[in-house]
Amino acid sequence: MYVTCLDLEGVLVPEIWIAFAEATGIPELKRTTRDEPDYDKLMKFRIGILKEHGLGLKEIQDTIATIDPMPGAKEFLDELRSITQVIIISDTFTQFAAPLMKKLGWPTIFCNSLEVAENGEITGFKMRCEQSKLSTVKALQSVGFETIASGDSFNDLGMIQASKAGFLFRTTDQIKKDFPQFPAFETYDELLSAIKEEIAK
Repeated sequence: MYVTCLDLEGVLVPEIWIAFAEATGIPELKRTTRDEPDYDKLMKFRIGILKEHGLGLKEIQDTIATIDPMPGAKEFLDELRSITQVIIISDTFTQFAAPLMKKLGWPTIFCNSLEVAENGEITGFKMRCEQSKLSTVKALQSVGFETIASGDSFNDLGMIQASKAGFLFRTTDQIKKDFPQFPAFETYDELLSAIKEEIAK
């Protein structure tokens, strides 16, 4: 039995931090896991910028409320869920993800959580487990599932490499160049066809 594991940001919804960077006019917040492979370092950098500008969870959630899934994402997800189990595995946070999950029809998501002070300041973050995407794929495999994985960033490569089939989706030219062994797709139709083909084998 297959489980398809998908990244969230850049695959199904726009990058939250880029949208927030644009809303606040703080270009440093445009840095994402496409640019920085070390997620711990990236989040500490982001929290420092937020503190410097006096911004907290509410301001980010206000921006998230304006974000819609990418065109065709919900339809893609609906069709994919009709043929295979799907889990979205994301390094985002429960406090960010819920409104986006509502717009996507409440798919299953495994993500992390933020530590937030009473005044709304983001003081830290708690990762669900180490190397959460790779660890989740390995755990699914340990209980008898075959996994198919797709994502766009450095932090998706572990789960893509460990899966029976792995696909890059709307990734950077650099990642495509560095990992030519993984098919890279730009449209949901291409990705859906590749997943269906794998399941039919």
